[in-house]
Amino acid sequence: MVDVVGVRFRTAGKVYFFDPKEFHIKCGDCVIVETARGLEYGKVVSARKQIKKESVTDELKPVIRIATKQDQKKAEENREKEKDAYRICSEKIKEHKLEMKLVSTEYTFDNNKVLFYFTADGRVDFRELVKDLATIFRTRIELRQIGVRDEAKMLGGIGVCGRPLCCSTYLSEFAPVSIKMAKEQSLSLNPTKISGICGRLMCCLKNEQDTYEYLNCKLPRIGERVKTFDGISGDVQRVNILRQKVRLIIEDENGDRTVEDFKIDDLDYQPKKFKPQKRKPKGNQKKHEK
Repeated sequence: MVDVVGVRFRTAGKVYFFDPKEFHIKCGDCVIVETARGLEYGKVVSARKQIKKESVTDELKPVIRIATKQDQKKAEENREKEKDAYRICSEKIKEHKLEMKLVSTEYTFDNNKVLFYFTADGRVDFRELVKDLATIFRTRIELRQIGVRDEAKMLGGIGVCGRPLCCSTYLSEFAPVSIKMAKEQSLSLNPTKISGICGRLMCCLKNEQDTYEYLNCKLPRIGERVKTFDGISGDVQRVNILRQKVRLIIEDENGDRTVEDFKIDDLDYQPKKFKPQKRKPKGNQKKHEK
């Protein structure tokens, strides 16, 4: 077992683990850590805890220090410099007539690199743009192409539920979302009703999928013939997943049909065995460095 703290950076939703050393770090503290990009300023979102050593895939780097007032001031200065970098890069994109949309800019804490995040429908030849930016900023330049879901994660916003976007608040990885999930949850298949502000299927479909799979496995299929413990038989016309109710079409001896609702516990029905599906998150990032 090893001691770790979870740190999240401003433009990266994923939580990264670092060795807290002897520091008394609390959740909400800001720290200076060393990453592959150099020194970085991040916020602690997970207090000191122990995890299995096998769970740490990369080398566990230490926390350099808890951020001081000078560090916080420098981070704020970097935010101001990023606004200028965004403006300059936007102008250069128009000058070169490139089919790309600039989303965000980021200075590393030690200013040894400026990152520009953008979206585009396809591949973009931005070699001349990189040369211009390197001449202006006189530091390493990285242009990173991201997807529309990553764009929503960076910029944030309010979802149709009225709450801040899941991807910009607590989701660390994007999971695949399919139209099959909407069908299993008995939702409208109208794209405008099941898509987020990014234009892709809403992440909350995945969040609730395991619950709906479990509830669905306890219900019979529409059209299936089932029997109640009272001896009443009928064909399933409709199911209410959340209420766990089934509507049956019942035919009497005279051929007259009636419709009646039953709770799943009232049916002499053997539910299917629940087997939760394992889905792996996918990444989608391309980058170019100079």
